[in-house]
Amino acid sequence: MNTTTLSPPLPAIERPWAPKLRDSGVLWEIARAIGGGPFHVIHPATFADNLGDLLGALAAECTPGTVYYGKKANKAAAWLRECTRPGAGVDVASVPELAHALGNGLRGESIGVTGAAKSDGLLWLSLRHRCLLAVDAADELERVAALARDLGETAEVLLRVRPPTAPASRFGLAPDHLAAAVRRCAELRDAVSLQGFSFHLDGYDPVARAELAGELVGLCLDARTLGHPATKISIGGGLAVAYVAAEDWHRFERDRHDGWFHAGRNPGRTYPYHQEPVGAAMVTAILRHDVGGAPLADRLRAAGIELLLEPGRALVDGAGFSVFPVLGSKPSGDHLITTVAGLSMSLSEQWKGSEFLPDPVLVRAGGPRDDGERVRTSVVGSSCMEYDVLTWRAVELPAAPATGDLIVYPNTAGYQMDKNESGFHQLPLPPKVVVDGTGWHVDTDYPIQEIR
Repeated sequence: MNTTTLSPPLPAIERPWAPKLRDSGVLWEIARAIGGGPFHVIHPATFADNLGDLLGALAAECTPGTVYYGKKANKAAAWLRECTRPGAGVDVASVPELAHALGNGLRGESIGVTGAAKSDGLLWLSLRHRCLLAVDAADELERVAALARDLGETAEVLLRVRPPTAPASRFGLAPDHLAAAVRRCAELRDAVSLQGFSFHLDGYDPVARAELAGELVGLCLDARTLGHPATKISIGGGLAVAYVAAEDWHRFERDRHDGWFHAGRNPGRTYPYHQEPVGAAMVTAILRHDVGGAPLADRLRAAGIELLLEPGRALVDGAGFSVFPVLGSKPSGDHLITTVAGLSMSLSEQWKGSEFLPDPVLVRAGGPRDDGERVRTSVVGSSCMEYDVLTWRAVELPAAPATGDLIVYPNTAGYQMDKNESGFHQLPLPPKVVVDGTGWHVDTDYPIQEIR
C-alpha cells in the first residue's frame, strides 16, 4: 500500500445501537427482504433521546419553549410520532409536509409553517388547523389576513426578521419593512395576531443566535405597546452536530490534499464534521450567553417570552445509517473503485459539490474475519454517470469489498438520506427501515392501521 497518499481515518461517532445492529444478523435479514437494493435504517428511540435532551436544556435554564422538528431533514414518518409529546412540534414548508404531520397525530397548534412565498393552499390548510405561520413578506401578510377573514379564523403569525449580518438575504423583512409590518398587524388585528418574531442564521454560532434573540426581546416589548401579544421568538435551526472526534477532524483538515481523493477531487468546502458545542449543549450556551447585562434565559423569562427552536439535523443525529450492497471492485491506480447498488443521490452531500466524510464501514458476507489485506477504495454508484460517486476519498477498509458485501455509511439521517434522492434509471427509492425494541419494519406514511 502506498502510504504517501493514505488519508487518516475519520471514524464516525456512533450511538451504541448502530454497531450492535451491524454486527447482528438483523442487517442481513433486512437486506434479503429488501431484495438487493440500498436501504436506510432509522432508530426513532435515538430521535426521542435527542428531543428529550433539547427539552431538558430549556427546562434546566427555566426557559419555556417548544422544539419543532425541521421536517426537511428527513422525510420518515417515524420521527413525527415522537413529536406528539408535550413541548414538541414539527416545522413544515409545504402542503404534503403539513398533511404528513397531521396524519401522524400532530395537532395544528403544534405545527410551525415556515418557508417564503407560501402557496394559497398551504396558507389555507395552515389556517384551518391553526398552525403558527412565519410570515416572510408584506404581501404574504395581506394574503394571510384575507384568507383568515374568509375562514373566520385569526391567524397566529411570527414576522421573520432579516438578520443584520445578511442584508442581501432573500429571506425575512428588512428593518423598515419589519416596522411597517408590525404596524400593519395592528390594523389587521381582526384577522391577525402577532405572536412574535423569528429568524434563521447560516452557520452554527451560538453567540450570534443569542445576540439576535436578545434584540428580538426588545422588538417583542415594543410590539406590545401596539397591543400585540408578542410572546414568542424562534431562533430557527442550525444546532451543530459532531460526526467525528475533534483530534481526527483537526488532523484531517490540517493535512488534507488532492492525493487522498479519486481523480484528485478534493472538495473545496465541506460540512464542519467536528464542532463544539453541539445539540443540547449549544442550546445551553445560547441561553447562558450575556445579552444586555443578563443571560438570554433571564431576559426571556423576565419578558414572558417563549423560545422556539427548529432543529432538523440535531434531532436525527445518530438516529440512522445507510446501507449499499456491493456489486464489485476494480483497481484504479493506487486504490480500488468499489461499485455499489444504488445512486450517490441517496447520499446527498455529494450532490452539493461536497463530500460526506465520515468513514464508511464494510460489513462482509459471512461475518467479520481477518483473511484479507487492507485496501484503499473510493465508492461509486451504479449509474452511467462519471460523477455518480458516493466517496471520492480513497478510504481504508479491512479487505477488498466483494460482491454481496455491504457498505454502511454511518449517521446519515440528517439530510443525507433523501434530500436529493431520485428514481434515475427507474431505480426504486431506497426504503427506510425502522428498528425498535420489537424488531424492524418498513417506515409507513400513516400509522392509523397500526393503532390498537
